[in-house]
Amino acid sequence: MRSIKEGFRFHAHAIKNGITSTVFTSNQLIHLYSKHGLLAEARKLFDEMPERNVFTWNAIIWAYIKTQNLKQARELFDSASSKDLVTYNSMLSGYINTDGYETNALKLFIEMQSLNDETRIDEFSLTRMLNLSAKLSMESYGKQLHSYMVKTANNLSGFAVSSLIDMYSKCGCFREVCQVFDGCAGVLDLVSKNAMVAACCREGELEMGVNLFWRDLELNDVVSWNTLISGYVQNGCEEDALKLFVHMEENEVRWNEHTIAGLLSACAGLRSLKLGKEVHGWVLKYELGFNPFISSGLVDVYCKCGNMKYAELVYATIGTGNAFSITSMIVGHSSQGNMGEARRLFDSLTEKSSIVWTALFTGYVKSQQCEAVFELLSEFRVKEAMVPDALILISVLGACAIQAALNPGKQIHAYVLRIGIELDEKLVSAMVDMYSKSGNIKYAEKIFQRVTNRDAVIYNIMTAGYAHHGHENQAIQKFEEMLERGVRPDAVTFVALLSACRHCGLVELGEKYFASMKDYNILPEIDHYACMIDLYGRANQLEKAVAFMKRIPIEPDAVILGAFLNACRINRNTKLAREAEEKLLRIEGDNGARYVQLANVYAAEGKWVEMGRIRRKMRENEIKKFAGCSWVYVENRVHIFTSGDSSHSSAEAIYSILLILTAELNDTAR
Repeated sequence: MRSIKEGFRFHAHAIKNGITSTVFTSNQLIHLYSKHGLLAEARKLFDEMPERNVFTWNAIIWAYIKTQNLKQARELFDSASSKDLVTYNSMLSGYINTDGYETNALKLFIEMQSLNDETRIDEFSLTRMLNLSAKLSMESYGKQLHSYMVKTANNLSGFAVSSLIDMYSKCGCFREVCQVFDGCAGVLDLVSKNAMVAACCREGELEMGVNLFWRDLELNDVVSWNTLISGYVQNGCEEDALKLFVHMEENEVRWNEHTIAGLLSACAGLRSLKLGKEVHGWVLKYELGFNPFISSGLVDVYCKCGNMKYAELVYATIGTGNAFSITSMIVGHSSQGNMGEARRLFDSLTEKSSIVWTALFTGYVKSQQCEAVFELLSEFRVKEAMVPDALILISVLGACAIQAALNPGKQIHAYVLRIGIELDEKLVSAMVDMYSKSGNIKYAEKIFQRVTNRDAVIYNIMTAGYAHHGHENQAIQKFEEMLERGVRPDAVTFVALLSACRHCGLVELGEKYFASMKDYNILPEIDHYACMIDLYGRANQLEKAVAFMKRIPIEPDAVILGAFLNACRINRNTKLAREAEEKLLRIEGDNGARYVQLANVYAAEGKWVEMGRIRRKMRENEIKKFAGCSWVYVENRVHIFTSGDSSHSSAEAIYSILLILTAELNDTAR
């Protein structure tokens, strides 16, 4: 019986005619039903069988394992009247393949070692346990298994070699990977070769993997090609991945759904909407859209290319049950700042991976919804047993930096130290940034000093921190130290440096740093131009600011014009301010803050008519300035206060205290 239709016909005929099927035939039907997801039919037939053998038990146990119902599978396993090695290996595979059952797998494997010779562990049992070691990155356990395999001569087949390569690779032991591969020259087969290519790509030894791939080309199959395509994508060589696919076609190798998934990953990495659409056209042509890997890949491409409309359309056609697609949609909406929709999709998931948690945290930080970040962290700690990964903690520290919330930032730092989370470069940089922006430059400095391998990111953060705290000399010293250590500065470095120069009026030094950007092949950006104009303005050198404006090779935007307007205010030049006004309002005519800035320039010089004109224009265009806002972190929550707002639950008490403080200040002033 090869088809489900044929199986139904046979089963119906047997029931209708009162024929009792043989054990062999019933076993075939159970296997057929479970293969097509008809678990209820398989179980009903199993329960009705008057006689069962070990194959019957294996078939029904595997049916439950396939649906990840391991509790029921284990009950059947324990009640089985006869078991063989297949029974044990099936249960072992089920535990290893399902998250959260790793301990059960280990206990069962130990139990298997005490069984009789007929059901004792074999090569398959050992390679499955190697998969568990790789999954948990348990190098020591993997090495013990390897020793046992050598002792029992279970390490010689290509399947065993590929499993050992995979285990050592995923445990980060590339030297051992090479030793295993070099020691199997006599039995090297296609499976081992593919495993070695994958290990090279995982380690970043792409050249070695490519050379191995092209050696004995006739040995390669579609898995070989797919492995290298994915390897190119993993290592940021998306264009090479696409070129390899062209070679694949030229060599007349038949691609499969995994090939298309790899191509979509390459398109997503390149953020190429055009190429993504071309692959999508191919998917439609060959009717591959219902494959979950491909459909989620399409959603991911459109999300990463910022085309949420197309992503929504693809997502709508494949239904809402694809967790991979939902994850991509959450990441896409979060990156676009559409946090309401991201949260709705997030709540629709019964099981939430670290990817979706991270996406939501990152989205809230990007949208500067910091209170939502702290609430989400509390939710995470209640609902998830796992420790937050570094990316989640970086997002929370980012929220603390935005709100200058020192106390919760310190709590995150203490949590990291207490749990023993590894302090990688990104996490350390986030901590330095949080302390710097929360007003504690000394703590930021202490953490910075403990970092031995300093990159441009952490130098930029520390330099900017010193600049914002008015420690211009230290900022400049950090730049000099950066150069001495051979760390190459980038565009962000020079923004921090120019900020330091403008705070203390170091015009000549600022000009020197700005001119030196070309030595590092860095093109000045908006922020660099704005810093220079602000530097000239604060140093009362408005004529230099005017000359500099004329040399800017791009059309001045609102940031540059805003900086120039501020320079006009400092230098009390309303004539030039009037010239900048027209350009500024043409660009940002709907921004109330710009009208207020202009009005303040005229008011500072007693130009009341001009100020009135700006105010009238603001009213006529129905432009409003966003109200001033401040916040304070008290008793594990953020309290937000807006100018003129009385919605806070303790507003009456707060304003009463404010009146008392104001009265005391007035008394002191007298």
